[in-house]
Amino acid sequence: MSETPSAPGAQSRVCGVVVTFHPDIPALTRLLELIAPQVDSLVIVDNGSDTDLTSLKETFHAQLECLGENYGIARAQNVGIKIARELKASHVLLLDQDSLPAPDMVDQLIAAEHSLRADGKKVAAVGANYVDPRQGETGSFVYRDGLRLKRRPMTAPDAIVETDFLIASGSLTPIDVFDEVGDMVDELFIDYVDIEWGLRARAMGYFSYGVFSAHMEHALGDDHIPFRGHRVPLHSPLRHYYQLRNAVWLIRQSWLPKVWTALLVWRMFRQFLFFTAAAPKGLKHGQMMLAGIADGLRGRMGAK
Repeated sequence: MSETPSAPGAQSRVCGVVVTFHPDIPALTRLLELIAPQVDSLVIVDNGSDTDLTSLKETFHAQLECLGENYGIARAQNVGIKIARELKASHVLLLDQDSLPAPDMVDQLIAAEHSLRADGKKVAAVGANYVDPRQGETGSFVYRDGLRLKRRPMTAPDAIVETDFLIASGSLTPIDVFDEVGDMVDELFIDYVDIEWGLRARAMGYFSYGVFSAHMEHALGDDHIPFRGHRVPLHSPLRHYYQLRNAVWLIRQSWLPKVWTALLVWRMFRQFLFFTAAAPKGLKHGQMMLAGIADGLRGRMGAK
């Protein structure tokens, strides 16, 4: 077999794609300081911010693509992936503006991906183990167990575990996998973008893996709600609209296994009850979730 850029043992060329939307400049600068030395090329895709990012582009020798308005994270990621292809990258590393990778995160991801492929695994993506610094809890890696989603325990600091999907930020994907599986779905706009892609890849025989030795800080949600000893991430009512709308859209896809349909329906039901009852301004959350379900059934996608 001829050796391709993303084959095990080949020289990897990683393109980092950072999506921004009205970013906090000091936080974004810190992210770029950490990731620039770890990648071969760097792309910033801005979703219509009113902040001039030219100085950061020059400081970090990044390619800056300003979309002019907010087209959503899915399209921004697709723009970054397209540029990565043009730059002849072997891998794409996706990052949100509020993530902070460890100095060796990319090396750990590349090593894990090469090891998995050397073992004959069809790798969709490998992802970093993230901690929300506000909560001090690890994000860990999710898998389906019946009609519930559970987290893989860390059995060893260097463990690599199979997961049903990864959050996009901190995920590393071989460019040839995007060629096979396809890019993100633009009309999802935000939320369920990474879940949909991971499950679609899995339906095509590609698997996602979590890498415990690859570390990253990542803020999940706007706030949190204490519940039974846990801190449940709290998003805005608008984000809950997108989550339920896009879950309905995903359920309607013919390739989705029936067990995932049942899981998502159950998850939506629990999400609606919990946030309507427990979130501040719960009635507004409930109204937006119902609107999301209605639009999902009607096929009304894109920006709200």
